[in-house]
Parts: sequence; C-alpha cells; structure tokens
Amino acid sequence: MFLDTVLTRNPELVESAAELHTSGAIPPDTYVIDLDAVEANARLLAAEAERLGMTLWFVAKQFGRNPELIRAIAQHIPRFAAIDLPEARILHASGARAGNLGHLVQIPTRSLPEVLAWRPEAVTVYDAANAEAVGREAERLGTVQDVLVRLQGAPGTVYPGQEGGVPLDRLDDFAERVERLPGVRIAGVTAFPCVLCDPVTGEPEPTANLPLAVAARDRLAARGHEGLKLSAPSASSVTTLALLARHGATHAEPGHALTGTTPLHAVDAHQPERPAYVYVTEVAHTLADGRPAVLGGGFYPRARIKQALLPRSGARLAVQDAPAENIDYYRLLDVPATPDAARIGDTAVLAFRTQIFVTRSNVAVVAGLSRGTPRLCGLYDALGRALDQETPS
Repeated sequence: MFLDTVLTRNPELVESAAELHTSGAIPPDTYVIDLDAVEANARLLAAEAERLGMTLWFVAKQFGRNPELIRAIAQHIPRFAAIDLPEARILHASGARAGNLGHLVQIPTRSLPEVLAWRPEAVTVYDAANAEAVGREAERLGTVQDVLVRLQGAPGTVYPGQEGGVPLDRLDDFAERVERLPGVRIAGVTAFPCVLCDPVTGEPEPTANLPLAVAARDRLAARGHEGLKLSAPSASSVTTLALLARHGATHAEPGHALTGTTPLHAVDAHQPERPAYVYVTEVAHTLADGRPAVLGGGFYPRARIKQALLPRSGARLAVQDAPAENIDYYRLLDVPATPDAARIGDTAVLAFRTQIFVTRSNVAVVAGLSRGTPRLCGLYDALGRALDQETPS
C-alpha cells in the first residue's frame, strides 16, 4: 500500500532496514521506524495546529507505544490521547503529559485513582455511570475533573468492538445527571470516526459523526456550558486539520500522520508528512508451486498489502491475500519470474498501514537517517518494552 511512496520519499529507510536485517542486527517480523521522520512530522503537525488555533493530542498505538518515539513527538506535541490504560501508563512513564484518557477504551474504575492523579486535561466518558465513577474519585482527590462526552456514533459509522456513547437525543438527560456531580465538569464532546479517507482516491471527508458532535456541543452550550472542546479524531493530518477547524473542531488526535501512513499518504506522495516505517521479514520457504512464503507476525488484517520488495534480487512480488481469521504464521508471495529471485533467508521489505500494538512484531528505531548517519538506537516489542539487542527474538 505504501511501498511506492516510501521508495520515492524515504528510500534511505528502505536501504537501512534491509541492511539491519541482512547483517543480523534485527530479526524478521520487525517494523523499522525512522525517528527523524517521526519528529519532523510531529513538528509539521504542531505548526499547522498552532496556525489554526487547534490543540493536538497524539496517539501512540499505531507505532507500538514506543518510548523513543513518544519522547521525540512530545517535544512538539506535549499531550497524548491514550487509547487504553496500558498505553496511558507507557506514555506517562515516557514523560508525555495526559491529554485525553478513556477514548477509545474506558478507564477501568479500579484504575481511576492512579490515572486521575496525573491530572489529565480530559477524561472521555461513555455514559453517566462512568462519569459518576470519575467524579467520586476526583472528589476524593480534592479536584474537579473535566470530562468529554463520547457521542454514540451515527448509524453505519461504528466499528464492531467500539460501540458505546451517549445518543444525541439523550444528551440532555445525561447532562442533567452529570451536572449534579461535584467532582466533574462537562468540558466538551467527542465522537469516532469523524473523518475517513475515500478508499480509492484517499480524499478525506467528514463522516456523519462530525456534525453530530457539533450538534451535541451546541446543545450543551445552550445549557450554559462554556469553552467547550470538540475533539474529532481519525485521519488527523496536516491536510485534514483545516477541514476539522472549518467544522468547529478544537482538538485532533494524530496517529498515522506521525508516520506518514494515513490512506491519503498512500495515494498522494506530496503530503507534508514523510513515510516513517517499513516492515521487514524474510523468505522462510518455497512452496512446491514456486510461491515464496515469508515469515509473519505483523500482517495487520486491514492493511491491504500489495507488494514485497526483495532487495537482494530487486524483485517486487505481489503479496497474496489471506483470510483475516487465519493466524499469520506466513504470508505467500506470487511466483517470481526466476527461481533465484527469492532464496531462503532473503530480506523482504513491505510498507503498509498497520496497528503495531495488536501484532507480535518487534520495533527497531533508527536515528540519523536525515543526516546520512543511520544508527539503530533501540529494539522493542510491540508494546514498547526494550529487548536485548544481542539476542533479538
């Protein structure tokens, strides 16, 4: 999906990633991430948000909650939106400041004492019961916690496994109940996804959730709530920030833009953010019919992977589809034009949209590519824990 883009805009990353694997410095099933490009992308996003008067909360799940990358991004975007509690802990421990917690996964009630002690800018709540739990703990801590109301998504926009939120027609009932709580203050609204990219053209368009969130904010304002935030996550990038601002969003939550891997980046090589990662694996064996099998572990089901590059021979082979319900022990490539094009142990480099935190992959962080002096500065697992580089696994 991104192989042409990364070869055009960041060929040094491809070359460095292949060399790291060929030399044995990294194992197969490793995402190699360009630290310089990630930081540069964060700088671009922060500058555009400042120009538009918006606030950013960055998201880390896509790149494996990696502490090296978190620290680099936080230099420009200091606050984060944590998707779940494990991510929040890694982000907090890495020195970033808590922006929005509880979206997309609600904070477990028994973990509220730990999380609210960080004094997050906002906590997203899906219903009044969660708001009450936040309020009780905030009151015990002697604080008042700002909360964002998660709106129930418009029909046809909600991803399975992400259901929940307050329906617009029940917002007044929710607000009346929460307004009585001494430990919380309704500070705004959020919904997901608010922007999606056309699967063919890559063009970003608002979903029905964005006007829904605007309507919810207006309804809360009519009840007397002031200074309301409107966080509009999904596909947040330099290009889409202006679109969000025009529709009244005050906050955005860039994730894939930090690595230059939104769907828009796949079709437009001129987007401001540079592609910042590739996936490295190797040929494990060859089937009797000549199809090479590469080692798996990081093949995200929604990635729409197209091709693999085998740097030794220069072959580019189509990646065959695999059912999402299968375990990705291997992934099959098309038969090469010549048998010698794919040998056992050959490096394979791919570039596609992923969510590293749901893989079993390794993450290698490389610095210095922008200066022509690449160096491997760390090898981590998919949840941001450092691995022994002497014996990577």
